[in-house]
Amino acid sequence: MIPPPAPRAGRAGSGAAAGAPAGVPPGGAPSSIRDVATAAGVSVATVSRALRGLDRVSADTRRRVLAAAEALDYVASPTAASLATGRTSVVGVVLPFLDRWFFSTVVSEVEDVLRRSGYQVLLLNVGDRSLERPMVLDQRLLAKRIDGVLVLSVDLDAEETGVLDRLGLPVVTVGSALPGHDRVGIDDGAAVETAAQHLLALGHRRIAHVGGDSGTDVRRATAVDRALGVRRAMAAADVALPGQLDVVADWTVTGGWRAAEALLARRDPPTAVLAASDEMAIGALCAARALGWDVPRHLSVVGVDDHEMAVTHDLTTVAQPVRSQGRLAAEMLLGRLRGHVPAGAREVLLSTSLVVRASTAPPRREVRPRRRVVLGRQVLAAVGGDVEHARGQEERGAPTNR
Repeated sequence: MIPPPAPRAGRAGSGAAAGAPAGVPPGGAPSSIRDVATAAGVSVATVSRALRGLDRVSADTRRRVLAAAEALDYVASPTAASLATGRTSVVGVVLPFLDRWFFSTVVSEVEDVLRRSGYQVLLLNVGDRSLERPMVLDQRLLAKRIDGVLVLSVDLDAEETGVLDRLGLPVVTVGSALPGHDRVGIDDGAAVETAAQHLLALGHRRIAHVGGDSGTDVRRATAVDRALGVRRAMAAADVALPGQLDVVADWTVTGGWRAAEALLARRDPPTAVLAASDEMAIGALCAARALGWDVPRHLSVVGVDDHEMAVTHDLTTVAQPVRSQGRLAAEMLLGRLRGHVPAGAREVLLSTSLVVRASTAPPRREVRPRRRVVLGRQVLAAVGGDVEHARGQEERGAPTNR
């Protein structure tokens, strides 16, 4: 049984006030961290470490501290804890989107790992940097408010990098690289090279590439590396990638749909489409089917990522371990925060793997399908696309075969 805290100076012998809330010592003052330390028979520093989930506290001691804190209804003051330790137990996560599968999946894993170690997450959404927006990484706003930073697939500009350098905080990146800091990711070029090699092995020679837009600083490095992987694979096979078949989109289902429409409307359409992300590949696949193309008899489609909807569309893809990247990045940052990591930046590249489903096959014999059918706006809406764009297609009707 845990003994009650010792009476405070000047209040010895006073009784508990009638109706005083639980955990409030005689005199009506709320429990303090010193009360918890006295009750558990440990130092104040040990109580602080135990309640924040830090190491160097034995399991038995942690149980005693937690039991004492619960018995006293002790609630730590974040402000007081920050002043005492110089830590906020908050990690800033810089990301370009909150509503995209890759980023939400990584953030979910990061938050889970950090929460188990007593840290909270502050999301710093930079959004679409092609628009005029105030800078999210502001030294005046972040100083003494976060303990570390995770950067998810955003290529920071010189001013933002300077802010992180001046803050002097541990930084870990996922996807994009930041010189002098730890990084977790995949070999994007090799992943797309694997996808291209799969199509080439099936016999495809007229392959279209729908790449990510490298004109913005959101996933710019990813877009460039994946495009290089496609070209490297095709050059090794002595297969040309004509400029008219090498297009870019905005990483979305709608972007992939529109790119595929243009490619399939050509007089000499491709026999296969390789998209730099599964979301664009799903858009291309749905557009092809809406136009009457049988996938994979008339057209093969392959993506990269293994999006959660890839299996529902039977999409061949190159899978990357998205959840593992989030977990590992958070663990690396915790190592930096605890001072357990040797000096010098580390880079950890996780492996990818080809997942063959039903969207790829050897090239078709037919030049193009006999007819084109537009399924209507509900098709694109069902995969998160642009309903107005689909409505326009529906209103124009289904053109006949050339």
